Amino acid sequence: MALTLRALIAERALGLRARTGEGALDRSIGWVHPTELTDPQAFLEGGELLLTTGLALDERTSGDYVRRLVSAGVAGLGFGIGLSHEHVPAALVATAAEVGLPVLEVPRRTPFIAITRAVSRAVAADEYASLVRTGQGQQELTRTAVGRGGAGGVVRKLARLIGGWALLLDTSGEVAEASSVAPRSLAGRLRGELGRLSAGTLVTALDEDEVVVQTLDTRARGFLVVGTRQPLDTAGRHIVNTAVSLLSLALEQNRAQGAALRRLRSGLCELLSAGQAELAVKSMTTLWGGAPEAPWVVVAAGGSVAARRALYDALDAETPDERVFFGEYGGFVLVAGRADGRMPGWAAALAGRAGAYAGVSDPVSIVDFETGRRQAEQAALAAKTGRVPLVRFAEHAGHGLLELVAPGAAQAFADSLLAPLREHDESGRGDLVDSLRVWLEHHGHWDLAAARLGVHRHTLRNRITRVEELTGRSLDSPGVRAELWLALQVVSFPG
Repeated sequence: MALTLRALIAERALGLRARTGEGALDRSIGWVHPTELTDPQAFLEGGELLLTTGLALDERTSGDYVRRLVSAGVAGLGFGIGLSHEHVPAALVATAAEVGLPVLEVPRRTPFIAITRAVSRAVAADEYASLVRTGQGQQELTRTAVGRGGAGGVVRKLARLIGGWALLLDTSGEVAEASSVAPRSLAGRLRGELGRLSAGTLVTALDEDEVVVQTLDTRARGFLVVGTRQPLDTAGRHIVNTAVSLLSLALEQNRAQGAALRRLRSGLCELLSAGQAELAVKSMTTLWGGAPEAPWVVVAAGGSVAARRALYDALDAETPDERVFFGEYGGFVLVAGRADGRMPGWAAALAGRAGAYAGVSDPVSIVDFETGRRQAEQAALAAKTGRVPLVRFAEHAGHGLLELVAPGAAQAFADSLLAPLREHDESGRGDLVDSLRVWLEHHGHWDLAAARLGVHRHTLRNRITRVEELTGRSLDSPGVRAELWLALQVVSFPG
C-alpha cells in the first residue's frame, strides 16, 4: 500500500506536524521533491510531497504559491522552519486551509533527506509488493488456465485476485462465464458500449463500481469485464492484462479445436455415407468411447447457416446420456442414435429451437446409414416445403405416393389387398394388419418389430407367414412389400 501523509507523520523520528489539511492526510505520496522555486509546476507530475524552506516566500507571495501547487496536483507541502522562516507564514497556512492543501511543518533538526529516504523506502516497498502480487497473480491464473479450470476458472480466479467481479462476454455481449458474485445484468447495460469498442479498453462507472472492459485478442473476439469498488492499482491492471492474454489464447485454441472437431465429424459422416461403417465406428470408439447402438434413426436438419450453427452448438452442449453421433454433411446437420431411444424427438426439438427444419428416417442398420441419410434429408425437404418443423420419412413416403393416385382407386386397391387380413383380424384370430404395418416400418427387422408389438419374434414370424398365405404373395418381394405398405397408408390416411 502506498505511503500516505498520515503514515509519514506517524514516523515520530521525523517530528512532522500537520498545520492544515487534516481531512486530506490519507492522500498517497507518489514521490518527494525539494525545491525553492516559487513556481515549480513545470517540474511536477502530481502526487508529490513538495519540500521547501520558503527561501523566496513571504506573507505577500505565499497565497499565490499555494494555489500554484494545488493546480499542479501535489499531495502536500512540507515547510522547513528554523532557516528562512521561524514559523510557517500565516498567509500560507490560511490559503492552504482554504483550498484544502495539507501543510506539514518540518522542524529544523529534520533534514529533508530523511523525509526523502522515508518516502523512497515506502515507494520501493510498495513497488516490490506490487511486483510480488503481480507475479503471484500471473502464476495462479496460468495454473488455472492450463489446468481443468479453463476459461471459467480463469474468470473466477481473476475476480478473487482483484477483489471484485468478472464477466466473460461473447461477441454478441452474452455472458459466457461469470464469477460467483458477478452482476450478470450488467452485460445488457454494457451492450451499447461494446458495439462501439472494436479494440482496446473502456473504463466506465456502473452503480458504485469502476468497470473496465477489455477486448480479447482473438478472431472469435469477445470481452473481459471486471468491476471493483476502487480503481485498479498497478498490480491489478497487470493481473487483468494477464487474464486477457490467457483467455484470448484459450478461446482461440477452443475455436481451432472446435473447427477441427467439426471437420472430423463431417469426415465420419462421409465415411458412413460411403459404406465405411466399420472404420467410422472404430473412430467413434477411439474418440468418444463408442457409437450409438444399432439400429439407428437418422435426423437431418436444414436451414440457414446461422440456424445450423446454432443447432450444432446446442447438440454439442446438450447431448443426452445415451450415445448420440452428430455432424455436418451436405448442407444438413445429421444426428444418429438408437431407433428405440429418445434421440429423434430430442434432436427434432433442438432443431425447432434453432430455427431449422428436420426430417426423421426409418430405422436402419449402421451399414445402411446412407439410406437413412437420404430418407431423413428427403423428409427434411418435405418439412421445408410444407413449412412444418418436422416430417418423418414413413409419413412422407406414404403421402407422396398417395398424392399420385386417385382416392377412389387407392381405396379400392387397399380394400381388395387387405380384405383377407381384415376378415382374419375381425374373427378374433390375431392382429395381422397391425403386425404387418410394424414389421414393414422396421424393414423386416424381426427383433425390433417384435419388441415394438410386445410379442415374441417367433409369434411375429408366424403372423407374417399367415399374411403371405392369406394374400397369396411373398413378402420377400420388394414390390409386394411396397404394395402392402401403400395399402396400409391408404387405411391410415384416407383421402
